[in-house]
This record gives sequence, C-alpha cells and structure tokens, in this order.
Amino acid sequence: MRELLAARRFAPLFATQFLGAFNDNVFKQGIVILVTFGGAGVARADSAFYVTLCAGVFIAPFFLLSGIAGRFADHFEKAWLIRRVKLAEIVIMTLGAIGFVTESLWLLLVVLFLMGAQSTAFGPLKYAILPQHLRTEELTAGNGLVQMATYVAILVGTMLGGFAMGLPEHGPAWISATVLAVAVLGFVASRAIPPAPPADPDLALRLDPIATTRDSMAHAREDRAVFVCVLGISWFWFVGATYFQLLPTYARDALAGGPRVVTLLLTAFSVGIGAGSLACDALGRRLGARALVVVGGVGLSLLGLAPLVVGPPLEVLPPGQERGLLEVAGDPAAWPVLGGFLALAVSGGLFVVPLYARMQALAPVAQRARIVAANNVLNAALMVVSALMTLALLRAGLGPAEIFGVVAGLGLVVVARLARAFPAGG
Repeated sequence: MRELLAARRFAPLFATQFLGAFNDNVFKQGIVILVTFGGAGVARADSAFYVTLCAGVFIAPFFLLSGIAGRFADHFEKAWLIRRVKLAEIVIMTLGAIGFVTESLWLLLVVLFLMGAQSTAFGPLKYAILPQHLRTEELTAGNGLVQMATYVAILVGTMLGGFAMGLPEHGPAWISATVLAVAVLGFVASRAIPPAPPADPDLALRLDPIATTRDSMAHAREDRAVFVCVLGISWFWFVGATYFQLLPTYARDALAGGPRVVTLLLTAFSVGIGAGSLACDALGRRLGARALVVVGGVGLSLLGLAPLVVGPPLEVLPPGQERGLLEVAGDPAAWPVLGGFLALAVSGGLFVVPLYARMQALAPVAQRARIVAANNVLNAALMVVSALMTLALLRAGLGPAEIFGVVAGLGLVVVARLARAFPAGG
C-alpha cells in the first residue's frame, strides 16, 4: 500500500477521488444545516422534508445517468475524461458558492443535482481505471485504499460542512470558499493521472438513460461471477445506508447521548470500514478472497445483533437530559455496543473490498465501466429500498435495535448465497 500511495499510477487518482468525495459531503452537509436551522427561507417545521428532498436530489442522477456515464467511460481515454469531470466540478461549485451566499434554495438544489451527476460520471471512471494502472494482485490493496479514503472523506467532509455552516454570520462564505478550493485542488490532482487508453473507442455514444442503463445491466448479468460481486457490493451499501439512517436515533434513545455521541458512533463506523478495507490486502494473501467475503459478511450480520442482544446499555434519562461524549465513552456498560459497532464496520470493509477487486478483475475490459455503472445503479436502488424499509419498520413500531436485527437476519441469508456462488480459493 505504501508503494501504491507513492506511485504516480495510483496516488493522483487516490487524491482526486478523496477530494471529490470530501467536497460532496461538505456541500451536502452545508445544505442540510442551512435548511435545518431555518436558512434559505425554509421554516423549521419543513426542514425534515427538505433534508429528505436533498438526499433524493443527490441520488437521482445515479438512476438517470449511470448508464450514460459508463458508456462514455468505456469510449473515451479515462484520464482525459476525469480531468473534464473535475473541471466541471469547479464550475458547479462556483454556482454552489453563489447559492450559499445568496441562500437561494432552488439554486442549491440544482447544484446538488449537478454534483450528483458529476459523482455519477466519476464512479465508472474511478473503478474502471484501476485495473488499467494496477496489476491484478494489487487490486485488493488499491480498492482497500479507495474504500478507506471514501469513508474518511464522508466523515471529515460531513463534520467540516456542519462546522463551517454553523459559524456565526460568515458560515455561507466559509463553506463557499471551502468547496471552491477543494474543487480546484481536485482538478490539479487529476492532471497527474497517467493516460488510460479507451476500452472501446468504437462504442457508439447514446444519451438515452433507459436504454444505456438496460445495456449496462445486461453486461453485468452476462457473467454470473461478476453479477454475484455486483449484488454483494449493493448489499453492503444497503446495510451501510440503514446504519447511517438509524445511528443518530440509536445514540439519542439507547445511549441517551447528544450530538457528539452521534458523531462518536459515525466516527467508529467510518474508521472501522476504513480499517477493515486496509486489512484486506494482508489478510487476503493468507486467507483468500472467498474467506474474507464470508468472514466479513458473517461479522457484518451477527455483530448487528449486538444492540438487540445487549439491550440499552445505559438507564433512560428524563426527557431533555442527555449524556456527553466522555460520559458515554467512559461507561463500561456502553463498551459492548460501541465495540460491536466498530467490529461490525471492520467486517464491512473486509466484505466489500474483495468484491470490488474481483468484479474489476473478471469484468471484460471493453465493458468494465458499464458494469461499474450497473453496480452504481443497483447500489442507489438498494439505498432507496433501505430508506423505505426503515420508514416502514419504524411506523410498525420497531426501534433501531430491532431494525438492526432484521438487517442481520437478512444478511445471513445473503452471505450464505454469496458463499455458494463464490468459487473456493477465489
């Protein structure tokens, strides 16, 4: 991994994707804080609706444009196209800065959609270019670093976005300067990415979102081994989306914690996935990819039962009272749950990285970006399913711990199917 981080064939791409993911989350969290606390003309009573709307606006391009993005990524030289995508980010963030300074909600929503579209375009490029610059035996390490960086970027970007927007009087100006500066840095980093020849330069470009998505899905299903990886990756995002939705409520109700305790859980989750991702290369050499997927998948499922089995580790406080970060972290009664969340996240990293590496290695070169695009569509679809399922179970009276248990049960079924489909020694 140290060699990859020092190599031009990986380091500039690593920096580019980290800065992009970071900027996405700074921008998204800035809007969330703005509308939550009554900015941009949004009444506080309507803030939950607009926060949900923001999530939908950002994810919509992954449904609409992934097929087109995959086709473009297979047709063009990838490093050249990445630089065009990052250049577009500077223009988009300029509009975003105007939206923040003027507190124009409609402009911010348009920019959020454009950021989603830019991320949609970058996804197939990022994962399809790795096998062109890395050897097959380096793919696990490369993907581990990418997954680690993505979750660190999500965590740090979300925290910084909330902090910057929360600054009195000058919050919009600070967040505008931040997203613009990061966009420029991302473009500068992309200029050092080595060329990656087009996979299929004769591929006809099409702008039909339905036809291109159908084409990408058909390519992903052609090879059963590839499609199994796609389904496994999408399950990982389903689980991750469920936990990210419910951790704030669990921290408030079961741990009697405030916002900093929520941050503690999200930090443990993000750091755990990063640690598991980094461990994949060394463990994969000893155990094999199939063992990592099985061990990681079982851990991702069984450890989700910890909050249900252990129960609320702290006694309930009267309404309006909450425990601080140090109080929760220093209470031995909370350690099994906190440790369980950390171990669960480590298992998630062990589970998903070998699936990404195997998908890239097995996908036909001429169709690799379109297969990644199909994976992105399924990821987004299962994240939406996760949100709908969570809402339905909450309305049915289940709490976060019970919903974690439901996901754990489903996960054991998924892992059993993956274990049978994944070749021994693979």
